[in-house]
Amino acid sequence: MQRTFVVFSGLPGKMATEVFHLLQADERFGVIPFALTGKEITPEVNDDGIQLIHADAITPTWWKSLRDQYPGLIVIDFTHPNAVNLNAEMYQKNKLNFVMGTTGGNRDLLAHIFDGEFDNCAVIAPNMAKQVVMFQAMMQFAAENFPNAFAGYTLEITESHQTGKKDTSGTAKAMVEYFNALGIPFGVDQIIMVRDPEKQLEMGIPENALGGHGFHTYTAKSADGNVLFQFTHNVCGRSNYAQGTRDAVLFLRKAVDSGVKGRIFSMKDVLKGNV
Repeated sequence: MQRTFVVFSGLPGKMATEVFHLLQADERFGVIPFALTGKEITPEVNDDGIQLIHADAITPTWWKSLRDQYPGLIVIDFTHPNAVNLNAEMYQKNKLNFVMGTTGGNRDLLAHIFDGEFDNCAVIAPNMAKQVVMFQAMMQFAAENFPNAFAGYTLEITESHQTGKKDTSGTAKAMVEYFNALGIPFGVDQIIMVRDPEKQLEMGIPENALGGHGFHTYTAKSADGNVLFQFTHNVCGRSNYAQGTRDAVLFLRKAVDSGVKGRIFSMKDVLKGNV
């Protein structure tokens, strides 16, 4: 069996660590003994035997040696919002295929990372949970086929994540666009972010999930108050996102092996399975 080699960017972050352990236990993958880490982390060998390295210490020659040593190498990126665009440019310039689940950064700029002639590809998505992505696809379909169906309604979006998540949920931001097309004026700045553990407990979030969860509620109400639509998707822990990331890596490997070049895929592509 041909293994898919992966290198992590973002260890010892919690999401990167979750995916790391999932893939480490899966014989289809080979996790190489190096990982990129943030400047605030000491570059040392961690408890899993992975050498943590700062990105600015890595040279193009080093990347080339990794590509030569580990054919088909894919980078898995769960880092910091501020590092999104710089990391993507680094992977692009060093001909690395990558899966990026990190949110934030300049997403418009990120969408054009492969403009021009490039051999490498990527899966870039603000949410790796396949079922949540499917729900988003349903909302996108409604927005495209039934414009202004919710005209006259008001909207409230609440999203809760662990305290360590500093940026607004990328999933919630995407949903704003769909509701706008459905006729509800609403801005990303109106999204209610909850990061206070006490408030999260009041919302019904289990105490053991305070350190890792994604609770989203979208409430649309008619002008007269007589009609209310509410959509909710609540995820405790990180295993759901890790499993989606695993599938994204396998999909990307299949795409690259089939000869696809210079393309960005979404998790919707992963769900469809069409390269």
